[in-house]
Amino acid sequence: MSPTLTEELAAAAARLVVEEGLEYGPAKRKAARVLGKHSVRPAELPSNERIEDEVRDYLALFCADTQPAELRALRELALQWMERLAEFRPHVTGAVWRGTATRLSNVHLDLYCDDEKGAEIMLINRGIDYDLAGTGQEHVLAIAAPSRALNEQVTLFLHVRDLEELKGALKPDAAGRSWRGDTVALRRLLAEEESA
Repeated sequence: MSPTLTEELAAAAARLVVEEGLEYGPAKRKAARVLGKHSVRPAELPSNERIEDEVRDYLALFCADTQPAELRALRELALQWMERLAEFRPHVTGAVWRGTATRLSNVHLDLYCDDEKGAEIMLINRGIDYDLAGTGQEHVLAIAAPSRALNEQVTLFLHVRDLEELKGALKPDAAGRSWRGDTVALRRLLAEEESA
């Protein structure tokens, strides 16, 4: 039985996520172009969870010898920054938290702030260079953070969120997995990996 368009798009998007470091949204759009499908109905697009499952399969097949160390390096980098940004209740999210990150992945941290400008002021006071990376309503700060373990710069995105959003931040996905984790949860995850 031949794969459906949704299955084809999920597999193609997963390959782009791993090989090019694309986020899921751009990977879906590029996958459609690569497959020559220029008018895909929204119902035919794979969900992010479906793409993530395909990413996991792809990593297991093609990157099992390198990805775990790259993921650990990114998680350790995220933890360093979460400790530096502790006053803003940081939570790691995205591929670094969910376990699908490679050296091409960005690190995403959600900061829950009383004042939207608080994180920016702290970065300025500490002499940390950043760029504004948000679009529209989203307030995102981008930092080029060196990773010794990877021997390269990693882009760190700080998503500045209202403190009220913290209440719903730990709701799980359909499979019961959390979308993000705080500093304690990330430390626990790193300790579990160490002992495994």
